[in-house]
Amino acid sequence: MMATMWSPSESGLRGASARVLLVEDETELAEMLAELFTEEGYVVDVAHDGHTGLHYGLTRGYDVAVLDRGLPAVDGLDLLARLRRSGIVIPVLILSALGNPADRVAGLDAGAEDYLAKPFDVDELLARLRALRRRHLDTARLLPVGDAHLDLDSSEVVTATGRIRLSARERDLLATLAGRPRQVFGRDDLLALAFPEAENPVVVDTYVHYLRRKLGRGVIETVRGRGYRLGRPAT
Repeated sequence: MMATMWSPSESGLRGASARVLLVEDETELAEMLAELFTEEGYVVDVAHDGHTGLHYGLTRGYDVAVLDRGLPAVDGLDLLARLRRSGIVIPVLILSALGNPADRVAGLDAGAEDYLAKPFDVDELLARLRALRRRHLDTARLLPVGDAHLDLDSSEVVTATGRIRLSARERDLLATLAGRPRQVFGRDDLLALAFPEAENPVVVDTYVHYLRRKLGRGVIETVRGRGYRLGRPAT
């Protein structure tokens, strides 16, 4: 039996607007999986080739990704390697017809957290994704920020010399940048991701200033003409 997919942000690990990237070139299977995921309460983006999947993975935020290996344009393992080189750390489950031990080892070595061969059992796939999501949530509460860490539970930056308390908005902005440390974010992107209730992108500049004042100017790097990316705090 061919299966369903994944799991969310910890409101019982079901729903809560968790987002999944599904990269599968088999149209009927992709449609079935997308429908099943949506019924589970998730927001699903489907890409039918590796190039589109890579674009989505680099430009949109996801809680988990499910990738096929034999994809058009960009192979699944190459796609995964490019995501990892770009600092994208979302958990990835590879779903592939290539299921011998050497194939599984290649997928895990490429950076996948789990590997399931086709054909697969729906309940097993869902269970694997719930477990994968739980493990990711456990580690994602601490985000690296240079030599320090952002503790999402306490809204504090933990350095070698102590803890620095952030406001909720400062935490959300820093978490957005730290979640994809090599990516340059435009002001409009940061406004949508970190301040969805705000309308004026000037709020982004204001909170960049606040974070630099608390953590040192180097914590956020300005990329001229493009926006901001994570730098290194003064620890």
